This record gives sequence, C-alpha cells and structure tokens, in this order.
Amino acid sequence: MTAEFRPRAGRPAVAHRDPGLAAALTDAEDLPDGEARLAELDRIAARADALGDPHSALDARFALVEAYLRHGGRWRIVEPVRRLLAAVDRTPDLLDARPGDAELVRRHLRHAVEAAIGTPRIGLDQAQALLDALARRVGEDAGVVAQLRCRLADHQGDEPTARQWYDRWTTADPDPEAGCPGCLPVRRAELLAGWGDDRAALDALRPALDAVVDCTDQPERALAVALLPWLRAGAAEQAGAAHLRAYRRHRRERTAFPYLAAQLRFCALAGHPDRALDILAEQLPRLDHPYDDLSAMEFAAAGALVCALAVESGRDDRRVRRPGHADRPAAELAVAALGADLLAQANGLAGSFDARNGTGHHTGRIAAWLAERPVGDPVPLPAQESVTDPADEPFLPSAEEPTPLSLALLTAVLDTRGDVYAVDAGGVVVGRWDEAVVQFRLLGRHGEILHARVVAARRLPAGRLTEAYEFCNAWNHDRLLPKAYVHELPGGELVLAGDVTTDLAHGVAPAQLGILVDAAVTTGVAYAGAVAALP
Repeated sequence: MTAEFRPRAGRPAVAHRDPGLAAALTDAEDLPDGEARLAELDRIAARADALGDPHSALDARFALVEAYLRHGGRWRIVEPVRRLLAAVDRTPDLLDARPGDAELVRRHLRHAVEAAIGTPRIGLDQAQALLDALARRVGEDAGVVAQLRCRLADHQGDEPTARQWYDRWTTADPDPEAGCPGCLPVRRAELLAGWGDDRAALDALRPALDAVVDCTDQPERALAVALLPWLRAGAAEQAGAAHLRAYRRHRRERTAFPYLAAQLRFCALAGHPDRALDILAEQLPRLDHPYDDLSAMEFAAAGALVCALAVESGRDDRRVRRPGHADRPAAELAVAALGADLLAQANGLAGSFDARNGTGHHTGRIAAWLAERPVGDPVPLPAQESVTDPADEPFLPSAEEPTPLSLALLTAVLDTRGDVYAVDAGGVVVGRWDEAVVQFRLLGRHGEILHARVVAARRLPAGRLTEAYEFCNAWNHDRLLPKAYVHELPGGELVLAGDVTTDLAHGVAPAQLGILVDAAVTTGVAYAGAVAALP
C-alpha cells in the first residue's frame, strides 16, 4: 500500500518559533502512544495559538493528526484538521517555508472527510465543509473530490447521485491526494457490490486480484471484497480459497477490521455456521475497539446474522464468551443472547447514522443483511495446506487491543521480552531472573486473574524466623509490590516469597500485559535481591 499519510521529515528552521514549545513538542513526540501523548500535543497546539506561534501550532496538530490515524480515534482528527485549515486560510504564506506541507494539508482533508463518513459523531455539514475546502484547493474536477462526493452520497443512500459522481471519479486523472492507487479498485468494488452490480465489482477488482497494482494490502483486501460477489455468482471455488487467504492475514491486522464483516457474512451464507461462530468468537473483543463506528455497525450486524443462522440450524446450545468492557461484565452468552446484543448494537449505530443523515438507509441495510439466507449446498473450502500463504497461527491482537487473558498471550509477551521460561503440565509459567524464581498462573473461573508469585533463591534457617517476619513486615510497609510473606518448609528452612495479583476480567492489551509482567519481574528481582543481601 502506498502511504496514506507521510510523517513529516522534520520541522523547518523558521523564525519566531518559541523555543520552549519546540522543546515541549520534541518531548511529547517521545511519549508512548496513548491519551497522555495526545493530550500533550493538544495542549502544545493551544499554547502555540495563545503565544502567536503558528508554526509550532501547525507542527503539534500535524503530529496530533498522525497519531490519531496511526493509533485509533480517526473521527477525532476532524477538529485538528479544521484548525490546520483555518490557520492556513488565515495566513496564506504560512506554508511558504514548509515544502510538502501543503500537500499534507490536502491529504489530511481527505482523511477528515473519510473519518466523518465513518462516524455519526461528526455532522454532515462539517464533512461537506471539509470536502468543499478540499475542492477549492485541488479543483472540483479532481478525482479525489469526485471519489469523496460519490462515497458521501452513497453513505446517505442516494445511489443516483453516487453513480453520477462514480462516473466522474473513474474518468478523472490520477491525483496524489486520492490515496493509495492500489486500494482505489477495492473502494470502487465495494460501492458496486453494494449497488448489486456483482459483475462490475469483480471487473473493478481485476487489477488488485491480478497483482498489477503496487500495494502491500493487496490482494487480500480485494479478495475480501470479492467474497460475496463470487458467492452470488456461483464461483464457489474462488470464494472459498479467497476466504482462507484473506482471513489468515486480516485476523491479526487492526486496520483490516472493516473487512471482517464480509468474512462473517460469507461463512454464514456459504453454509459454514460453525466456522462463522468460531470467527465471531475470535474477533469479538475487537468490536469494543473498532476501526470506526461504521465498521463496528457492519461487524455487529454480520455477527447478528451469524447468530441467527446458528440458532436456526440447531446450534442454539453453543455459548460464546464475550469479555468485559467498560461497565459490561464478562459473560458466557448463548448465541441467541449474543445475537440480540449484537443486533441492538448494530441498530443503535444505524439509527445514529440515519438521524445524522436524515435518511433510513443504514437501518434498511441492516434489515436486508439479517434477511439473507444460504442458497444451495455448502461451499467447499480447500484444505488449508493448499493455500500458499504462511502457516496459520493463533490470533493475537495488536498491542493496543484488549482481549481475554490467555496462556498464549502471556507466553507471547515473555517471548517478545526474550525471557527463558518453562510451562508445566498445569499451565504454570516458571522462569528465573537473577535471584528470583517467578511463577505466573491464570486463576479465576475463566482464567481472568493474573497471579505472579516470586520465590527468593536464598533460604534462611529456621532459627531466623523472627528476623524473616521483621524483614517481610518492613518490606510490606515500605513497598507496594510484591506482597511479602514467609513460608516454613517441613524441614525447618524458611522460604521468603511474595505475590502480585491482577484482575483482568475486562481483558488486557498485549502492551498492558507486558507492563504487568515487567513490573512483576522487576519488583520480584528487587525483593529476591534484598533477601540475598540479608546478613
């Protein structure tokens, strides 16, 4: 995939830049990804506005937009892009000493319009205003303008207008602001398939399917979009192979979440209800942290269809674990109950989109999806060995995505750290770090509690019991972790141990689990080192 946005190669040396803001911006860009970094960038931008330093304000907002695009919260780019635009309009020569940033402003205008399409939290008037601003900069006849006007009209359910803009889009000259050239055929095919033109959709996908485009996201995205057109066209063999290949990649990619609805619908309509339920159960945690609201609506609707067909086919006794999120507790749900929850979520989002748009388009789409049923015999899926992609691996979420705690997730974190450990028959992970032996166990009904126990390698004789108690009491008074205690062995030796327990019933992101593991090991080593240093 060609770059959807390009991080800027450094800030130019421009006069009147506040040195304190420049230093603060450098520090902010070194912060870990997350809300603290975003809040600091926003604070710097506001401070730059107050001090009359437009270049620092631009730098901070460019960094803020790029952070949102890379790490989620795409709808939040609208406000910083609007402020970027206002600053440039207010001071036309602002970008004279900033080569490349004028193109970046145009590119981010496209991102902002796309983000507005993907959420009901941004008004249509704002989306239209941003699109008009882009048209003033690149021309009304530019391909990117026709593309966005087509997609915005389609989003509102105005197919005739969308088709008019589609024709102008497909005949326009290529332009750098339009996005990845290799992904444009996929965007066109999505529209055509939504209008019921399966043959035209497959024709539009041909460049991506034939690997004549330069895009690292292809052909898997094209294969996912082709699933339902191929299924409806009777090309069962192509559809089955495409499903396996595309899902092997998309099951792990955060930015591929919008393509999972097509995978669920394909499995449900191709006569594979068990596989559809397996995929739904595996990907369900990602619904709590979706790419955008539109993809969340479509995933929830597709999941509701999967559950409805599972009940109709006699699989109503199957249960799916949904992890906790925010105020929602973790639960083992029957497919009928899960389907009802997903349908409510899909309809709620569809209603929000329709209220924003003043139409009933998305509510109607959801109803149409729920009315779909398999046609004919189950589509044969090829043996997975026949697909020439890397061997399948267990699903692991991206570093920022919470998911249920599991042994695989824990060992993946330890592998990433480069630790040496063993896993016993009971699933206990054991490793030694300096003078500390650390054991990790998953406790609780669903293995949702991470328990780390540290045992100091040095043991004390029985005659030092009072001293050992005093040491542990002092440690617990002065330190938060681990909770220290003394264990007396049958032979009289004293083992000094400690533990840390963390309830992760609402799930844990790999990055967060890495922090917990690091804290357990670091404090455990410090504790064992203090024991070793006793006289």
